[in-house]
Amino acid sequence: MDDKQLLRYSRQIMLPEIDVLGQEKINSSHVAIIGLGGLGCPVAMYLAASGVGQLTLIDDDIVELSNLQRQIAHREDNIGTAKVQAAKCTVQGINSRTKISTAHVRVDIAELSNLLQDVDVIVDATDNFTTRFAINEVSRKLKLPLVSGAAIRMEGQVIFLDPRAPESPCYRCLYPSPTNETLNCAENGVFAPLVGVIGSLQALETLKVICELSQDSIGWVHYFDAKRMEWRKLGLKRNPSCPECGTQ
Repeated sequence: MDDKQLLRYSRQIMLPEIDVLGQEKINSSHVAIIGLGGLGCPVAMYLAASGVGQLTLIDDDIVELSNLQRQIAHREDNIGTAKVQAAKCTVQGINSRTKISTAHVRVDIAELSNLLQDVDVIVDATDNFTTRFAINEVSRKLKLPLVSGAAIRMEGQVIFLDPRAPESPCYRCLYPSPTNETLNCAENGVFAPLVGVIGSLQALETLKVICELSQDSIGWVHYFDAKRMEWRKLGLKRNPSCPECGTQ
């Protein structure tokens, strides 16, 4: 790191858990964010601000007026443009040293396998089980850590899964089959600051993975009830009958 970087990240470097070595790991890391909506926007912004060296942004959607209530990387003049391009512009303005690549595609397993070949961590910020299951499968196939988040109405959750760990569960240990696919923000609504809370926690967990501070987080599901300001923590174990990673 040069003197400007040392100054820029000084508040992070002074943390004994991070130090110069941890910041160097962050600066040389590559993170893929799938979904640049309410969750993916704060994830991308915080990771760039923290010094992540490379971001791959993946989303097939365009910016609409109704997105602006919560998707903070997008602006009014981005309406009608690809979310990945709008987010790239915002993130590049936060940190010009972060290398950003974009994929304006709706991903399947084959596409994901190609896009995620050289990343260090996957962030799942999507809103449907079909895509989440595909991300989970590729995460296990490529042995890539996965930080998954979800938010709807006034409730959210974050879970960290690591297929490199022998006993780590996978996403389908939590959701073996799709639940109600109509449970989305468009039809059920979502409280704007809630996605910021969950997205920020996804960014935090991602940085912990990069700095090798996340071992104790594997398999814990953190549920947040924004209305009551309550957190619940569920320990998720690998399911022997899981359709993805089960042994039965």
